[in-house]
Amino acid sequence: MGQTLGCVQVDQSTVAMKEQFGKFDNVLEPGCHCLPWCIGYQLAGSLSLRVQQLDVRCETKTKDNVFVTVVASVQYRALAEKAADAFYKLSNTKEQIQAYVFDVIRASVPKLDLDSTFEQKNDIAKAVEDELEKAMSAYGYEIVQTLIVDIEPDAQVKRAMNEINAAARLRVAATEKAEPRKSYRSREPREKPNLTYSPSPRAGTSAKDVMDMILITQDCRHDEGNWRVVKILGRVYPRTDLGPSKISLRRFARVFFRLKASATSYVLPGSGKC
Repeated sequence: MGQTLGCVQVDQSTVAMKEQFGKFDNVLEPGCHCLPWCIGYQLAGSLSLRVQQLDVRCETKTKDNVFVTVVASVQYRALAEKAADAFYKLSNTKEQIQAYVFDVIRASVPKLDLDSTFEQKNDIAKAVEDELEKAMSAYGYEIVQTLIVDIEPDAQVKRAMNEINAAARLRVAATEKAEPRKSYRSREPREKPNLTYSPSPRAGTSAKDVMDMILITQDCRHDEGNWRVVKILGRVYPRTDLGPSKISLRRFARVFFRLKASATSYVLPGSGKC
């Protein structure tokens, strides 16, 4: 009805494009305007100046070969002073913004591993915003803010990460549980080891007794040679010229120092015939 009478209404936070015979003529502000159709004036369309939001889901791969889905929210609006450019230069604003978001995210995330992607999501959002600001300002749009609202790894990767965290927490819990037992055991008195030598019932005499008896000889006869020998500590030594009751001083000293160094008990073989 308004078009029939040549009057149009433009709503608040909206601008309209006035054309004459198909050519852009003026930008109509909110209010009532007269467009006499008889001389070629018409309303080409309207453009909202409100802040709009576009949610973009981009699937990409991190540096450690984990596929993630990055969800970015881009808040933008058309500038009133560049309304003609925003209306005529872009046929589909949302697809244009989505293409730039894909380009920046797929160029930034592959440089980071999965943990760094979560930590540096603000840097990724800043990179997306800067790129969109440079590209969309030529078309009369302003990028208000860009947010990385979610980073979703693959379901199997999320399950594996949860299992790793659960195993780490179980190890910490086991350590904390064992700590009181360790402290309790450290406070218990420890028995001192018995370092005294206690000979067994079958053990022999001491080293001093052996040295006292080492000069005792036994009269033995060799079956073939009928020559006298001395038996000390299980070994048979031929008698020397020192007499029938003494052995060689060199062998005596060797046995003495061996017994002194070992400081253990030896069993002296019993006397008798060899």
